[in-house]
Amino acid sequence: MKKLFLLLTALITSLNIFAQKLERIEPMFWFTGMHNPKLQLLVHGKNVASNAVSLNYPGVKLVKVNKVENPNYLFLDLAISPSAKAGKFRINFVAAGKKQTYIYELRNRDKSPNRIQGVTNKDFIYLLMPDRFSNGDKNNDVVAGLTETGLHRDSMYSRHGGDIQGVMNHLDYLKDLGVTAVWMTPEVENDMPMASYHGYAVTDHYKIDPRYGTNELYKKYVEACHAKGLKVIKDVVHNHIGTGHWFYKDMPMRSWVNQWPKFTNSSYRDQTIMDPHASAADRKQMIDGWFVPSMPDMNQRNPYVQNYLTQNHIWWIEYAGIDGLRLDTYPYNDPAYMADWAIKLKAEFPHLSVFGETLVTAAANQAFFTGGNTVNRGFDTHLQGVTDAVLKDAIYEGLNGKSGWIDGVNRIYATLAHDFLYKDPNTNCIFLDNHDMSRFYSMVNEDFSKYKEGMTLLLTMRGVPEMYYGTEILMKNYSNPDGLVRSDFPGGWEGDRKNKFAAEGRTDKENEAFNFVKKLANYRKTSPALQTGKLMQYVPQNDLYVYFRYNTAAKGTVMVILNATDDDKNLATDRFSERIKECTSAKNIVTNETIALKEIKVPAKTAMVLELN
Repeated sequence: MKKLFLLLTALITSLNIFAQKLERIEPMFWFTGMHNPKLQLLVHGKNVASNAVSLNYPGVKLVKVNKVENPNYLFLDLAISPSAKAGKFRINFVAAGKKQTYIYELRNRDKSPNRIQGVTNKDFIYLLMPDRFSNGDKNNDVVAGLTETGLHRDSMYSRHGGDIQGVMNHLDYLKDLGVTAVWMTPEVENDMPMASYHGYAVTDHYKIDPRYGTNELYKKYVEACHAKGLKVIKDVVHNHIGTGHWFYKDMPMRSWVNQWPKFTNSSYRDQTIMDPHASAADRKQMIDGWFVPSMPDMNQRNPYVQNYLTQNHIWWIEYAGIDGLRLDTYPYNDPAYMADWAIKLKAEFPHLSVFGETLVTAAANQAFFTGGNTVNRGFDTHLQGVTDAVLKDAIYEGLNGKSGWIDGVNRIYATLAHDFLYKDPNTNCIFLDNHDMSRFYSMVNEDFSKYKEGMTLLLTMRGVPEMYYGTEILMKNYSNPDGLVRSDFPGGWEGDRKNKFAAEGRTDKENEAFNFVKKLANYRKTSPALQTGKLMQYVPQNDLYVYFRYNTAAKGTVMVILNATDDDKNLATDRFSERIKECTSAKNIVTNETIALKEIKVPAKTAMVLELN
């Protein structure tokens, strides 16, 4: 009986060795000359932990082989010397005399000047969803082996076929409009059974979704943008993954994601993070609770998770030459990890721009997440800017609300008066809508005058302006459900009845909207005052809100006057002498008229942009 047991044990052991299979190593390759010499490789394969690992390459040292709970994983700690040269080398995996080899590659860093430029307040961002913008390659409409199959353009939850090539086909359209930076919702693989088009349930961090294209095509997209003077922002998700992720199906360890005795949603209460009276339980639910059941919450206190996410973002930036990152669901992440992440990325890419999504309700809440420890948080997040939802809400109140002490246009004034909370409010991304909320044109009840007022504020205010795709052609709808605000851009598909990428496909009002945005956006590109100038605002009087953008280092002052009422008004300018100085006339940027500055007639529901002569 004992001999039989030993025989069976030996047989099972030999079968396990035979079953070994090296499936993937991530990152697939790395780069020489990085600021941080440390690299941790994730190795995945059946029973790979039973292997002895070795490599021999000048300047590369295998420091440690880490085994974890799951025998299908190894984490290899490498040290890459500054003297290491680009090239390929073997990583050997040996178990019971059987050898597997992975050819690993070190590539030279691309040190081209201004390759990674950063996105600043000189820019105008265009946000789009690639699946809903334009179908440039029919060959990737249906990809075998993925969970969600086929195109169903009549369904708001299904794939519609837009892709990276479709965006590339319309870069001239964006440039003509005055856009200087393009932000797509995540392009990485989302192999989920439903609503995979939105991109926020990643299933492979190192792979562009094949329905959008390939990694190589994404790199060409970035290069094409740069060739046309457009910058690129990549949308990244630290907080969660999709349940279809390959490493969720076979987790390295139980602590890879945040675990609960039973499913627990995040409370979505950002206040619990900053509330000095909050319970530890409430804080934990906010940060560790899952966003939705289909999106497991990553445990960012796990050092292996930290290395994996940080290296992935560094890899994409260096590989493709990305200029900026938008960080999804920023308040839900582990604060200490996110600060460390920001420091490490800035060390590798000094000009990289980063802003975090913070859909909160007060300026202090937003400032809590930004860098500088300006609100006594206790440490520096090193986050450059946030999505300024509070200013967005104030603009809506200014356009739609009734006049009051802190209502109507006074809300805009009061919100900007809180800019002292930020280290630099000019790094905040300002916007009127996006893919998660009702479209701007619907929110102003399709009032074209209010539309023009809002676009004027967006393109003349402090911060980095972002516009959601289709706003320039008056696309509309309410986010109930959110699929209604994610419609296809008309003309992006062969056979579309109308092509609104071209003037002849748009209605007169749509062309008026397009040309209005185009005029202001292109003027902004030539105005140092609007790009980097200081902001001086005046307390609203007689329901008129006035602010100036000015640059002391360069000539040029721009005066903006908002009359959101239904009545024409006259504005005496004596109280603005601090900024108007000796100027007696100004050019109306929208109408090209020259007007006297002594007293200005401001039509009802109008925002005037005046360049002081």
